[in-house]
Amino acid sequence: MRPRQMAKSALTVARRTVGLPAATFWGRLMASGIRPPAFVGAYPDFDTARANAPKTAPNTYDDDTVAPLNFKVMCEVHIWDYPVIFWLERLLKPDMHVLDAGGHFGTKYIAFQHILALGAIRWTVQDLPATIRGARAGQRRGDVPGEIRFLDDVTQAESADILLMSGLLQYLDRPIAELVSALPARPPHIVLNKVATRDGPTVVTLEKIGTARVPYQIRNREAFEADLRAMGYVIRDSWTIPSLARVIATHPALGASTSRGYYLERAA
Repeated sequence: MRPRQMAKSALTVARRTVGLPAATFWGRLMASGIRPPAFVGAYPDFDTARANAPKTAPNTYDDDTVAPLNFKVMCEVHIWDYPVIFWLERLLKPDMHVLDAGGHFGTKYIAFQHILALGAIRWTVQDLPATIRGARAGQRRGDVPGEIRFLDDVTQAESADILLMSGLLQYLDRPIAELVSALPARPPHIVLNKVATRDGPTVVTLEKIGTARVPYQIRNREAFEADLRAMGYVIRDSWTIPSLARVIATHPALGASTSRGYYLERAA
């Protein structure tokens, strides 16, 4: 289809769907063959976002068809990984335990194993049940290192020296303090990366992951950093990732998000 025809088709769909609920609008737009935007809708919380997601597609990562997506890409080292590598290199000591919450199929272990000395490190990944099923299947095939331990329940994790959360927080539908309090002890060190933030109120949008539309939270920066301090942690370092700024196509007036990372040390 030529650009002019595509624009005319999009306009026709838009005219026919004005006033329809968001889920219906985007369902018809996707059915038209026009490539849908990565982020649509702006909602106050996860439940409202899910209620407005298309009913014909998954709205969660806890799905056997969604969990394996982008595995190979996630196993690569990206520019935004280097601050995490910087801090892990300085913190890791033999026999330390890293709890990689939201760690998918152990993709950070796979990406970092040729850069960091992980042979003497105990590495546990905690994630959603569908993701853990896929990760264990990958271990049986030999695609995922057998050294990684996988859990789908964070309360089953052993005490960790370092809690790593890279790319988890925008999908985490509960406060970070609740996750940390579920651990047997507060980790001495926490490394966060790819945290979507903004200066205005927290908003939850819907991100396109394959055929799914999953809630994606953009947190108010000031409130989030206050929560980190209230947990009993000092923000020792922080960084931004300009290439991961996100604009919600349906709500451009909200502006672009700012992707941030943090190194936190437990206060004495």
